[in-house]
Amino acid sequence: MIPVTDALRARRFPFVNLAIIVACVLVFIYELTLSDLRIEELFYDYGVVPNDMTNWVESPSGLGEPATVLSAAFLHGGWLHLAGNMIFLWVFGDNVEDVLGHVVYALFYAASALGAVALQVATDTGETVPMIGASGAIAGVLGAYLLLFPVARVGVFVPVLFFFGAIPVQAWALILLWFVMQIFAGYASLADPDVTQTVAVWAHVGGFITGFGLMLVARPFVKVRSLPRQPRRRGGIW
Repeated sequence: MIPVTDALRARRFPFVNLAIIVACVLVFIYELTLSDLRIEELFYDYGVVPNDMTNWVESPSGLGEPATVLSAAFLHGGWLHLAGNMIFLWVFGDNVEDVLGHVVYALFYAASALGAVALQVATDTGETVPMIGASGAIAGVLGAYLLLFPVARVGVFVPVLFFFGAIPVQAWALILLWFVMQIFAGYASLADPDVTQTVAVWAHVGGFITGFGLMLVARPFVKVRSLPRQPRRRGGIW
């Protein structure tokens, strides 16, 4: 299921959320200009290599390694990787920024990226393949959205049901389903460590828990508007 829209409209322009999306797209366009060898070097230089991060934690030296927590969140490995992340961020990020404000949202996004990296590195300390992508930080946005707007309607596109268009579901159902899938995938990777994982699922879990936890703490101090009344719709058409 691919979220394509939600029923909420932000009251203020999501400068930070849009800036993150634009930055990710521009960085990916830059990647397209590079040779395969240079792209690999880019990923190793600016992505998070769990083994290197583990060594840095044990013996800190300089800020280059911890800086990759943020730089990795702007790198993507292909069109599908980029598009999938940006769609989720576009649908859910604007309303979280609307609640938190621009500056706090930027800090929240960075903290979610840190939480994502922390759990992924903790579960795979010896990995030498760089971890890239914004999905860990975006998972934090999903965690916040779940707490803020659990019953908001989200329009999802299901490829096998494309003729129905965007099907409305409540946010809690979509986000919790996504989270449970990450948990199962994560435990599967721990159960069979010989299987090569191409998706850093524990980063998703770490980012989600971080975002949810931060919003849980911040919830009493932020104002969340009431959801608009949703008209009944025939069938599943959004």
